[in-house]
Amino acid sequence: MIIVKSREEIELMRESALIVSKTLGMLASEVKEGVTTLHLDKLAEEFIRDHGAVPSFLGLYGFPNSLCMSPNAQVVHGIPNNTPLVSGDIISIDCGAYKNGFHGDHAYTFEVGEVAPETKKLLQVTKESLYVGIREFKAGNRVEDVGNAIQKYTEGHGYGVVRELVGHGLGQKMHEDPEMPNYGKKGRGKLFVEGMVVALEPMINQGTRNIKQLKDGWTILTADGKPSAHFEHDVALIDGKPELLSTFAYIYKALGIESNEEDEFRKIPLVL
Repeated sequence: MIIVKSREEIELMRESALIVSKTLGMLASEVKEGVTTLHLDKLAEEFIRDHGAVPSFLGLYGFPNSLCMSPNAQVVHGIPNNTPLVSGDIISIDCGAYKNGFHGDHAYTFEVGEVAPETKKLLQVTKESLYVGIREFKAGNRVEDVGNAIQKYTEGHGYGVVRELVGHGLGQKMHEDPEMPNYGKKGRGKLFVEGMVVALEPMINQGTRNIKQLKDGWTILTADGKPSAHFEHDVALIDGKPELLSTFAYIYKALGIESNEEDEFRKIPLVL
């Protein structure tokens, strides 16, 4: 059952989402050669707590850390460790924060040093597909309209769309209805309703869509060992249109990137 949020609850969710956005922005300056994912995890936990929130992922279903850190061929749910990042790596950082009774859940795939052009393209197309999907999150549409748009866009570039892992509703629980797959057929699935909030998160592989899981019970890898990219935003349906609760703007500020990609999904300009 879809849990509709009031405008007041959506504003509380925006606060949680922006704590995650700020955490990722802080990490953007720390993701570099020689740094371990465990170090980044500790920085994130401290930052989240300093902002009056608690890490959503820590202990969730038994997960041992505050961040899911998934480099290269890892799709999602990677566990932070003491292996240093090296030039050419990419790494998905998925972060959650819980405050005022609501979760924020937000992810970005970062580049480390000099990344191969074909990997850069994977990241670009995956991030573009996120916004392609968000545009379909509107009154009158259904769940698989979003998935269909993401699937067509990414498969059109020759990439594989992971089937076993999906986006989801978001609120007082980290995972609510509906599931939001990154594939599907137009016109299928639950009808979108005013006040619902979802976490949309394309997980796109450079090669096969097939995946496998490590014996740690968490880490998901591409079956062919090729890179995978992952981007995620929190989005509310307000006045029949998608409105972003999260932002990549803090990341872009840290990395010196100029972008207006989020403008169409905001009624009020974001002030950092």
